Amino acid sequence: MSLRAYQQAAHRSETPRDAEYRLFAQVTRALMDLKSLPRENLGGWIDVLHWNRRMWAALADDCSSPTNTLPAGVRAQIISLSLFVHRHSSHVMRKEGDLDTLIDINRMMMQGLSGRSEAA
Repeated sequence: MSLRAYQQAAHRSETPRDAEYRLFAQVTRALMDLKSLPRENLGGWIDVLHWNRRMWAALADDCSSPTNTLPAGVRAQIISLSLFVHRHSSHVMRKEGDLDTLIDINRMMMQGLSGRSEAA
């Protein structure tokens, strides 16, 4: 019971930036775990890569909104990264691209969200 109360309080006090960081951490961990999943497990690979794509698509959608308060240049960079992630994910599925590129991009975003020089 007290764990649930703690989790609810943590989510209520979480800023949007904290929530974005947490989502990036979860998706990035799933991408890292793919390295140990056999490529024959196509469903597992597709699920995780699609989750990463959906996250980036949501970021791009948010950045294209006129109500987004980020500077226009930053919004444009995020949209460009989203497009790259989408294309590169297809390359990964065809074994023409490496998974580490997607992980590195997510980690860089986590660094920006945390304000630290290194992301977990």
